[in-house]
Amino acid sequence: MGLKIIGSGFGRTGTKSIKEALEILGFGPCHHMYEIVENLDQLPSWQSAVKGEPTDWDRIYTGYSSQVDWPGAHFWRQSIKAFPDAKVLHSVRPVEKWWTSFDKTIGKLLTAYPSMDLPPQIRELLDINREFIGEQTFGGKFQDRDAAIAAFEQRTADVRAFVPAEKLLVFDVTEGWEPLCAFLDVPVPDVGFPHHNLRADFWEVLGGEPT
Repeated sequence: MGLKIIGSGFGRTGTKSIKEALEILGFGPCHHMYEIVENLDQLPSWQSAVKGEPTDWDRIYTGYSSQVDWPGAHFWRQSIKAFPDAKVLHSVRPVEKWWTSFDKTIGKLLTAYPSMDLPPQIRELLDINREFIGEQTFGGKFQDRDAAIAAFEQRTADVRAFVPAEKLLVFDVTEGWEPLCAFLDVPVPDVGFPHHNLRADFWEVLGGEPT
C-alpha cells in the first residue's frame, strides 16, 4: 500500500483526532502510537529503528496508508525518502497549550513510568519513548519548558524548510475539515471533526494517572 500521508508533528497536537479524521476521509488505517499499544508485535521493529538500525519502512507500515503521532513522526525524513509521493501533514498547536498538555501527559509519564506497575512489553515501549522523545528529541530536557518549546518550534521550522510547500500542510485541528480536505483533494464529510485524546483519555490507557 505505502504511506500516502506522513505526519511529522509531535504528540499532543491532536494526533488521535487527526488519525480518526484521516480514516473517515479514506486514508486509513492510520498508524499512531496506539497502534503499537494494541499490536505489540510491532514493538521489535520500532526498537530497532530507535537504535538507528537499518529499517524497512515498507514492512513497518504494511497495511497502513497514513501515519501520525510518535514514533512515526520522529522518523519523518526517513518516511519521506521511503514514500516520496506522500504528502506531509504537520500538526501544530499554540505552544503554551502544547507544553501544558505534554507536561501533564507524555512528560509526566516519561518521568513516572519506571516506578509504575506495567506489563513488560509496555515498559519496553516506554523505554524507547524515553530514548527517542526524552533524549533524541529533547536532549534529555523534556521537563524544561523553554527547551521543550524550542524543540517543538524547531521541528516546524525543519519541516517547512525540507518539504516543498505544495506537499505540506501545517495544520491545527481547530481549523476543522476544510483545510485538510482541500489539501487532500477530497470532499468535506457530513460529520463533525473528531475530538479525542483529552488528558483523562491519555491516562486511561495506562490504568489511571499516577499521583
